[in-house]
Amino acid sequence: MAGVFVTGTGTDVGKTYVTAGLIRALVAGGRAVEALKPVVSGFDPAEPEGSDPAELLAAAGVALTPGALERISPWRYAAPLSPPLAARREGRELDGTAVIGLCRERVQAAGDRLLIVEGAGGVMSPLDERLTMLDLAVELGLPVLLVAGSYLGTISHTLTAVAVLRAAGVKVLAVAVSESLDAPPLEETLEALRAFLPGMPVGAVSRGGTVPADLVGLVSAL
Repeated sequence: MAGVFVTGTGTDVGKTYVTAGLIRALVAGGRAVEALKPVVSGFDPAEPEGSDPAELLAAAGVALTPGALERISPWRYAAPLSPPLAARREGRELDGTAVIGLCRERVQAAGDRLLIVEGAGGVMSPLDERLTMLDLAVELGLPVLLVAGSYLGTISHTLTAVAVLRAAGVKVLAVAVSESLDAPPLEETLEALRAFLPGMPVGAVSRGGTVPADLVGLVSAL
């Protein structure tokens, strides 16, 4: 049983881009991988091809079928809002306890496959009306790959997210900095983060680039 929980410092920081790149690299290296993004909002059922679940399935080499979509993302909502708000727009209720339960089942059933669970939004994004993605991370007990952008302000956001995860007893495996548009020089951001996070692997994923081999190796070794 092995797995990793991918979360972000916020929304639209490149979490799915990094997760998909990680999956591609692991599969290319011969690692058996399964992806799970249990909750997704901003999902258009008329055009599933452009969705986050579709990107993760493609990275794993799995065809986009109704069954595969249901397996990777059982809770799908149309509005590009936090999951509970998006669910409410549709007259539905999102039960975070059910999400946690399904994720636990999938972790237990993973066998020799590496299960990569991607959360929605950032560390403190709502899972339902009372739980957050942090609660999901805590309940699963998986090490976390934290994805951050490289935009101005990301140093504070990243350090805050790491502090919150650590305070909750969650192991932060590494930080992956996904390059943002119109951002400060990427190397300067990496240097600053490494100074504040001694001993923690901090790698960069440039736009159009791949996940660094050392980060792939860390996850593959789980």
